[in-house]
Amino acid sequence: MGHRIRNVTVLGTGVLGSQIAFQTAYRGFDVVSYDISDDALQQARQRFDALAETYRSEVSGAADGEAEAALGRLSLSCDLVEAVKHADLVIEAVPEDLQIKRDTYSALSEAAPAAAIFATNSSTLLPSDLADFTGRPEKFLALHFANRVWAHNTAEIMGTAATDPAVYDTVVDFASAIGMVPIPLKKEKAGYLLNSLLVPFLNAAGMLVADGYADPEMVDKTWKIATGSPLGPFQIYDVVGLTTAYNISRAGNADAQRFAAYLKENYIDKGKLGVATGEGFYKYPAD
Repeated sequence: MGHRIRNVTVLGTGVLGSQIAFQTAYRGFDVVSYDISDDALQQARQRFDALAETYRSEVSGAADGEAEAALGRLSLSCDLVEAVKHADLVIEAVPEDLQIKRDTYSALSEAAPAAAIFATNSSTLLPSDLADFTGRPEKFLALHFANRVWAHNTAEIMGTAATDPAVYDTVVDFASAIGMVPIPLKKEKAGYLLNSLLVPFLNAAGMLVADGYADPEMVDKTWKIATGSPLGPFQIYDVVGLTTAYNISRAGNADAQRFAAYLKENYIDKGKLGVATGEGFYKYPAD
C-alpha cells in the first residue's frame, strides 16, 4: 500500500489534538478538527491562532506565510458524520477515558468511510483496549505524539496483533510526511518508548527529594551537569504540571504515595502547580 493519505480528521481539540491538526495542515494536508460543541471549537480557533504565532517565531519558513496557509487548510466541525466523511485517516485525541474513547470509536466506525484508517493518540491505553470498538481492527493502531510536536517531533507507532502491516507502513509514511520522526514499536507496550524511559526517571528523582536526600535544585543540577541534558527532572515536572504528577503518584505504591504527600504539602496546597501557574519547583516569569 503506497502513501495514500490526503484528508485527515483529528478528533479532539485540546492542547495536543490542536497541535496534531495544525502540524498536519502545516505540512500540506487538508484537516478537519472535530470537537463536541461550538464552545470547544471556539477555544480551538484561539489555539490555532496561537499556534500560528508560535510557528512564525519558532519554525523556519513559517514567517513566510506558511502558518497562514496552514490555517487555510484547517476546518472545524462539531458534526462527526460531516467531519469524517472524506477522511483517509482519523487521529483520535479525545479525553483519556476508556469509556469515552470506546463510545467515540463505536460512533466513528459507523460514520467514517470503509477505507479510513483510525489511529489513537492515547498515552495510557493500549490500542488492543479499543480495537474491538473500531469496527476495523486491521485498520487501527496507535500514533502517539509528544507535546510541542513541531519541536519534539517523535511519532511512536504501535499496532496490535490484528493491525494490517500495510496499514502500519502507511502510517509510518504519513508520520514522515508531516515532519515527524517515526518510532516504530514491534509490539504493544504501555507508555511506549518515551514514557517507559521518562516515568521511572521522574519517579527516582521524586524519591530522592521526598526521602530527604537532596533538594530539587541539587538533583536537577547533578543531572544536567553530568549528562548535558537541558532540563532536570524537576524542571520536567513543572512542565508536565504538579497536579498531574500528584494524581499519578497518589495512585501508585507506597514510595509513590510518599512523593504525593510531599507534593501536596509543599506545592499543591500552596497553589504552586508548575509552569502554568508561574511557580512549581521553580518560579517562572509571566508570558
